[in-house]
Amino acid sequence: MEVKDKLREIFPEIDWIEDEKLRDKVVSTWADGLFRGGWEPEDITRMPFTLAKPVDISFAQHVRSVTKICKAVAETFDEVYQGKLKLDRDTLFAGALLHDVGKLLEMEESAGTFRKSPDGRLVRHPFSGVALADENGIPPAVQHIIGTHSKEGDPYPRTPEAVIVHLADFMNFDTIPG
Repeated sequence: MEVKDKLREIFPEIDWIEDEKLRDKVVSTWADGLFRGGWEPEDITRMPFTLAKPVDISFAQHVRSVTKICKAVAETFDEVYQGKLKLDRDTLFAGALLHDVGKLLEMEESAGTFRKSPDGRLVRHPFSGVALADENGIPPAVQHIIGTHSKEGDPYPRTPEAVIVHLADFMNFDTIPG
């Protein structure tokens, strides 16, 4: 099975993106990160989503959870606010799916142990994620989400979509014991 097909299997939420070009760019960004980091698609189903604390939750599970929470928020806003708050769902879903893609460059595996890569000690994943996204033609609104989803984005205003991804990410991180 081709890398891009495997990624779509691991992340079925990619199909929530209606814009076909953006959908393809999201997959290409993941494929590029895998290639540059020396990973196979299956690796994201077994690597931890964070090195900050011991967790038994994979990178893929984390990304899927963040994306599903973002969808639930968008649906709730549509139902309750009845169109008074318009979210760009394609931007929201692409940002949720790509928010941690830079971790493919931030981490490495050695003798079965995951750790920060030498590059990852210098450049945190929000920065490397934006670089990967930019190189794959991801629009600035999605790059904004990637770059501001973590603590690096705290001093800057976030778009509504970026706020949702940021909070969904920290809901996952802060509630999981480690």
